[in-house]
Amino acid sequence: MGSGPEDEEKAMNCMLCGGNLEKSAASYTVDQKGYHLFIEKIPAYVCARCGEKAFDEKEVIAIQNMLKTFEDKLEQVQMAA
Repeated sequence: MGSGPEDEEKAMNCMLCGGNLEKSAASYTVDQKGYHLFIEKIPAYVCARCGEKAFDEKEVIAIQNMLKTFEDKLEQVQMAA
């Protein structure tokens, strides 16, 4: 008993409904700038009550970097057309 990582995970609650967040994997979908992107199996915390997803900072940064790279490549393709 103490304040180890397992205890911290148990203490995480959903910001929407207050339900327990459980470590899992979730999908991320974005519709913007003329494209639709769907990414599966991202490590996340998912609310057992309402299904809301929360991602750690590491995953958020990785998604943002992926989107930036994708948008840069898309812009190159559109400019070549």
